[in-house]
Amino acid sequence: MPDLTFSSFVKKALARREATLILLLVVLLVPISIRSPQFLSAKNISTILNDMAILAIVAIGEFYVILSNGIDLSVGSIIAFTGMATGMINQADHGFPPILLLCVGMGIGLLMGLFNGVLVAYGKIPPIITTLGTVNIYRGMTFLLSGGTWVTADEMGTAYVGFPRHTFLGISNLLWIAFLVIAVFYYFSRFSRTGREVYAIGGNPTAAKFVGVNESRIRVVVFLISGMLCGLAGALWTARYASAVNEMATGFEMQAVAACVLGGVNFSGGSGGIIGVVLGTLFLGVVTNALPVVYLSVFWQTFVQGLIILIALTLNTVSDQRKMKKLLAQRRG
Repeated sequence: MPDLTFSSFVKKALARREATLILLLVVLLVPISIRSPQFLSAKNISTILNDMAILAIVAIGEFYVILSNGIDLSVGSIIAFTGMATGMINQADHGFPPILLLCVGMGIGLLMGLFNGVLVAYGKIPPIITTLGTVNIYRGMTFLLSGGTWVTADEMGTAYVGFPRHTFLGISNLLWIAFLVIAVFYYFSRFSRTGREVYAIGGNPTAAKFVGVNESRIRVVVFLISGMLCGLAGALWTARYASAVNEMATGFEMQAVAACVLGGVNFSGGSGGIIGVVLGTLFLGVVTNALPVVYLSVFWQTFVQGLIILIALTLNTVSDQRKMKKLLAQRRG
């Protein structure tokens, strides 16, 4: 009897994407650490976490849009524009406080997200079409803002460039900001009314409308969140990499979507969680840092990352089909 109880517990645990990702991470880390014992050193783990902090912030914003049965393909361009804007402000005034630059980035990102949200909610343009357009508009705005030039490390203030690297209790400011974003939006998704309404709109918009959920408001809210977090990420990106270039974060939207998909977020909306997204981001970070250890070329690294995304999408589809079959069987019973 205890064995049956234990096996039942294991089966239920592995049915959750979070548990599966943790298991996959362990399985992945064993051969890598054997091949390269330094991979699990405190220094390398810190590097992986710091490398993935910005992606985690952006992926959480993408999570809310996907959760509402949409997608935001403009995240990379919003990062580029806000990163360039904050970099140029710092270039003009080295004494501009880093915290205020982060707020400026968030404010600009909020406005760009608002533009996306209004087009989707009130213009009734599908999210994928809207953001396919704004991805180019925002990238073009970045070139217009910069005049095609870059902001380099020697043109930036030491306080801004050093801000993400400064530590408190041995943890970098960049990681503290990521932890704060994770905590705030975990609470928002689990315990706030608006957070629950996002799930409702993504899961069954018709039923949500009948219980009084304002779909247009929720559509705007999710794009506001995505834009704001991308603005924060843009300001942090410029500081962390000590440069603002027009091509920054090109293709970053695919990594954000991948983190969500790996974390078990349903592409049709209505299901998924912040913890899964964070674990999906961590899994991507480990894979990205591990591939060079096994001496794979950049081309093969891209191939492997794409394969992982495809497998995750397949697993999500199979899981959704099983849940649907089980639900239909229960109704017939």
